[in-house]
Amino acid sequence: MTPTDRQFTTELGRRLAHLRQEAGLTQQAVAAHIGVAQQTLAHYEVGRLRLPVTLVPKLAAFFAVPTDVLLGVTSAHPGKRGPTPKLQRQLERLSRLPKAQQQTVLAMLDGVLLQHG
Repeated sequence: MTPTDRQFTTELGRRLAHLRQEAGLTQQAVAAHIGVAQQTLAHYEVGRLRLPVTLVPKLAAFFAVPTDVLLGVTSAHPGKRGPTPKLQRQLERLSRLPKAQQQTVLAMLDGVLLQHG
């Protein structure tokens, strides 16, 4: 692996680890979602293994970020206003829950918002 490839692989791994940690997920949870062993994901995160290009879109969708963000082409924090990336990812995860669980979470959120005006 060339030094440039090594640097890219390491930085990609750091971005992947950051997205996972920001979402409050374990390596095991992300690894299970993308169909690899936890140890393999750990190797991706520290740059010991190259992340297969076929996993990039799957990971980007899972973390609700554009592939450009995962690849380091653009920032995860654009200048325009809107939900924070973490909040957006949580909303995406909420939308994948069964309807009953979504209603429970929304009822709790409504209660908290009512308490704070």
